[in-house]
Amino acid sequence: MENPAYQKLVALSEELQLLSDVAGLLSWDQEVNMAKKGVAYRAKQMAWFSGETHKKFTDPQVGDWISECEADSAIIEPGSDAAANLREWRHSYDSETKLPSELVTEFAATCALAHESWAEARGKSDFSHFAPHLEKLIGLCKQRVECCGYDDKPYDALLDKYERGSTTAEITSVFADLKRDLIPIVDEACAQEPFDPVKNGAEYSIASQVAFNREIAEAIGFDFDAGRIDTAVHPFCTGLGPMDTRLTTRYMTSDFRSSLFGVLHETGHGLYDQGLREAVYGQPVGDSVSLGVHESQSRLWENQVGRSAEFWEQWLPRAAHYFPNLSSLSVEEMTRACNQAERSFIRVEADEVTYDLHIMVRFEMESAIFNDDLAVADIPAEWNRRMKEMFGLDVDKDANGCLQDIHWSMGGFGYFPTYSLGNLNASHLFKAAKEQDSSIEAGFKNGDYSGLLNWMREKIHQPGSFYLPKDLVERAAGSPVNAEAHLAHLRSRYIFG
Repeated sequence: MENPAYQKLVALSEELQLLSDVAGLLSWDQEVNMAKKGVAYRAKQMAWFSGETHKKFTDPQVGDWISECEADSAIIEPGSDAAANLREWRHSYDSETKLPSELVTEFAATCALAHESWAEARGKSDFSHFAPHLEKLIGLCKQRVECCGYDDKPYDALLDKYERGSTTAEITSVFADLKRDLIPIVDEACAQEPFDPVKNGAEYSIASQVAFNREIAEAIGFDFDAGRIDTAVHPFCTGLGPMDTRLTTRYMTSDFRSSLFGVLHETGHGLYDQGLREAVYGQPVGDSVSLGVHESQSRLWENQVGRSAEFWEQWLPRAAHYFPNLSSLSVEEMTRACNQAERSFIRVEADEVTYDLHIMVRFEMESAIFNDDLAVADIPAEWNRRMKEMFGLDVDKDANGCLQDIHWSMGGFGYFPTYSLGNLNASHLFKAAKEQDSSIEAGFKNGDYSGLLNWMREKIHQPGSFYLPKDLVERAAGSPVNAEAHLAHLRSRYIFG
């Protein structure tokens, strides 16, 4: 006999997933299709969905159902899907009931308006155009922090939204250790003689890039009967249901790698979404566990796979088919061209070696903002100062500085550290997968990625949120994540000679 309260929670959870997915579709449409003048009304729509979802989930009877299930240990067996669902519902309920509904709806509406303002500001390279919206978003996030509470630092409450169990102190320690060992690799890699025969004045047509990208995404396992690729200002992936995963990228006619690696990255996210258990979709165990794990999938397919010699042994002939100027390149040359280190302004275009330094800049700035040590008006100057300190670069315009990323316009404070956690997880999991199944790497030379995808399906995708993030990765890899595999990977890829 099943617990009636549990069945009510499942039904509610699935209903709220429907609302979330419809809201997600509206958000995707705003990024990809929507006319500019529709923004104000879209903000009202997004606010309604957020408010309705919050109201339904924070109804006191939901708390009663959770408590009733927690008292029914005979039915909610430890180690079961039901127990994992209950753990997640309790955590979410305790968090969400601390937030006033007015704050939830205002935040959603502000994000919708802020996104359009950010896109315009980025196009004009004018931070002052976005600053008022950012000021409001930060204020709303600070209200959220005060409502939810925190044990040590205000930023902890924001991190928990994206990476359950992480703290500011922990991330600070991880980054300090990583930076210590990473800087010498950055210095040596950036001192290598430049070699880039791809960006040589040739023009790579968007039509050819679209066709090539689709061919690769399909080959590594993305199901185009259950997904699609579109164009957006900032590449992203949105899962809108078990059979509807939307990827986006952007194109540079001077360099096909920008869209290719963007598509590989977002396809990694998409494979995770397409690999979740459809039978329990709408329940916590049918959802991804954290952004740090999600990013491990995108960074793994983009970097460990897509920048490898084995990958280009298979795909260089197809690349030359679409882009004939590449026909004279060897696999070794193409691989090296895809593993060039250079200190640069733009995070999403950064190589693997310097990428984590970009994340450190953002983490330190976000921490300062929520410690009330950095005002909105001072963000451009502080950003530029930190870029000079970390990279030795003088930022020439806001579009190459503090306006380059979409995350702040989404109110996504606490999101950025998950990218570096994703890098560490990706290297750790990739190493473990190859050690546990020797056929995985051999398959790459024949364009067979099913071994790696199946390993990820079993170890990472299918469990959903059954385990907490750190537990999931440790169980999959057989050991807790650390930086060793990632640092070894960077040395092998970027130090030549």
